[in-house]
Amino acid sequence: MNPSPATAAPTTTPAAPTTGPSTLNASRTTATAARVLRQLRHDPRTIALLVLIPCVMLILLRYVFDASPRTFDTIGASLLGIFPLITMFLITSIATLRERTSGTLERLLALPLGKADLIAGYALAFGALAIVQSALATGLALWLLGLDVTGSPWLLLLVALLDALLGTALGLFVSAFAASEFQAVQFMPAVIFPQLLLCGLFTPRSDMHPVLEAVSDVLPMSYAVDGMNQVLHHTDMTAAFVRDVLIVAGCALLVLGLGAATLRRRTA
Repeated sequence: MNPSPATAAPTTTPAAPTTGPSTLNASRTTATAARVLRQLRHDPRTIALLVLIPCVMLILLRYVFDASPRTFDTIGASLLGIFPLITMFLITSIATLRERTSGTLERLLALPLGKADLIAGYALAFGALAIVQSALATGLALWLLGLDVTGSPWLLLLVALLDALLGTALGLFVSAFAASEFQAVQFMPAVIFPQLLLCGLFTPRSDMHPVLEAVSDVLPMSYAVDGMNQVLHHTDMTAAFVRDVLIVAGCALLVLGLGAATLRRRTA
């Protein structure tokens, strides 16, 4: 006898595909970072751009102000943080977009690999390059180009590294909104240039129009430049320096979180 509808066995529906575990896993994160670094190893032009361009720009800046070394001391420290931020933003946004458009991210998201693992793996890989980049640029500025700072070179390196990591986070984030590498580059005027103009590099932020000063107060590059200036003028770690470092690091973590939220499968 066939069971009545009231007593029929309940039917089951297939579970929706998952996008991987939500918790961060160290082994999955390091595996992702290792994969990204292996790919970058086969792209020497990208490596050269990451490592050499900030150094070349600092050398040009030093000899542009050859007759006025104090000018180089004044703005060199700020640009030591800005140059890595810009280059890491460009390289990270283009490299990540390439993985999106090639379908690599689509395939990875179909695996038991969480969004947090992916974004942390990319950040770890590019962060390793940021360490090399920041160390070379800082060493070049201090010991070969004669950048004169009052504070510890290690604090200068810390801010430069955080700026590079912030550029990495911004690049990961904006790659979600570009359909091509050309569009990724076009985000630079929208994301980087306003911060560059309002960060206090060209004029003190207190001298700006009140509206622009208020806008600059919420832009992370403003605190990156201020942190460099704190090292430039003070022998010890100041409360303002700690505030600047925490804000830059917090902005980087926030943007990384937003970048993880943009990772999604585009097919069912």
